[in-house]
Amino acid sequence: MDLSNLWAGFATALTPSHLMFAAIGVLLGTAIGVLPGIGPAMAVALLLPVTYGLDPTAAFIMFAGIYYGGMFGGSTTSILLNTPGESAAVVTAIEGNPMARRGRGPQALAAAAIGHFTGGIIGTIALVLLAPLIADLAVDIGAPDYFAIMVLSFVAVTSVLGKSRVRGYASLLIGLTIGLVGLDEMTGQSRLTFGALHLADGIDVVIVAVGLFAVGESLWVAAHLRHNQAEAIPVGRPWLSRPDLRRTWKPWLRGPVIGFPFGAIPAGGAEIPTFLSYVTEKRLSRRQDEFGKGAIEGVAGPESTASASAAGTLVSMLTLGLPTTAVAAVMLAAFQQYGIQPGPLLFQRESALVWALIASLFIGLVLLLLINLPMAPVWAKLLRIPRPYLYAGILFFASVGAYAVSGSVIDLVLLYVIGVIGFAMRRFGLPVLPAIIGVILGPAAEQQMRRALQISDGDLTGLVNSPLAIGVYVLVAVLLAWPLARKLVRRREPAKV
Repeated sequence: MDLSNLWAGFATALTPSHLMFAAIGVLLGTAIGVLPGIGPAMAVALLLPVTYGLDPTAAFIMFAGIYYGGMFGGSTTSILLNTPGESAAVVTAIEGNPMARRGRGPQALAAAAIGHFTGGIIGTIALVLLAPLIADLAVDIGAPDYFAIMVLSFVAVTSVLGKSRVRGYASLLIGLTIGLVGLDEMTGQSRLTFGALHLADGIDVVIVAVGLFAVGESLWVAAHLRHNQAEAIPVGRPWLSRPDLRRTWKPWLRGPVIGFPFGAIPAGGAEIPTFLSYVTEKRLSRRQDEFGKGAIEGVAGPESTASASAAGTLVSMLTLGLPTTAVAAVMLAAFQQYGIQPGPLLFQRESALVWALIASLFIGLVLLLLINLPMAPVWAKLLRIPRPYLYAGILFFASVGAYAVSGSVIDLVLLYVIGVIGFAMRRFGLPVLPAIIGVILGPAAEQQMRRALQISDGDLTGLVNSPLAIGVYVLVAVLLAWPLARKLVRRREPAKV
């Protein structure tokens, strides 16, 4: 790794204007992410249109703050209201909310904030060390390899999300269908445009992301709104005692070891590693009787794991152009918004931008810790906003953002049509992330597949003509067969007994 690139990135990110954008991103990301039911993915999607008028470097420095700020906000609602802002914060609620109910909310928030900082710093250091190496190796990857890796992303993200794999694949199919809208890049044939010229360029990813996340969630909450509002638990200034620090420093350091590898591979995000971290801390703890009643290790470990996993997702997103989480998918949409395509050549073509973004991750984490520890009482007061006003504001900003994409009323219509689809997906238990992945990766996967088939004159063996592609397809087969094999083993065990 050439450290001169990283120092140049810090020189760019530490200018007064860029520091201001980083601070604004941290505040906005935390403020949006701390609201009930809004995770970092929705925070980034809602604030994506805000960066339209900025230059790419300033925009992505702001996104770095929004990225980590939204994650911290999701864990805050998980601790205070037992309402996880994202799936990765579900594990935090297991111990964080009982701590808050016992009057130890400040300690839970402090353990989460420092855990985010520690996991994020270690994960970002690993990103600095590994991303250029992976990018150099990825230059030699061909069309069959890319298509195989994208198929792995489709299978992996639908296998680990939701209660049913069938529902995960149904969500992926919805996303792939939306991604087909527009003109075929190779033949120029219109697909699913229904004669509308506005759809010839396809549906903007920003509209899809905001529609599925923000509008779909707002409609879902409105349909289930109750007259009695949940009261926020009052919190004071967060602090940790010496016994708390002795119980948390090891989980903070163990978290990145579990989280970063899961984030770097297409395995669907931080849900699995955070659960593994919780199980690990429970087994290693000397106070196992406290688990389920408010054990601080159950907050520190998973939060550090989630932050390191978030840094890991940037490895595959920056070097391969593969988003494995909803936040990474929206970040990829942000790159495409500026005409930049993440991939193996990104570190060569946009070196200054990439290293400024990586440096801003370190800066954003420091700002997050300095700003949010003393501001935890403020976030608790934000949670007292009546939900009708809260989600009305979300719909307003979502509409403004969609209209800002191209200044067309049709985009507003598409936004709410996709929002209704998002509401229906929640109604029938379909996870949203596979749909977003399908919209973004679907056209690219189709292009790589057709390119590989053109090279092989239509021979299907052209899709498996490299060791990497064969290895990836073997992994796909394992992912598909493992649940069936596990069910067969479970059925035979009772029979033997």
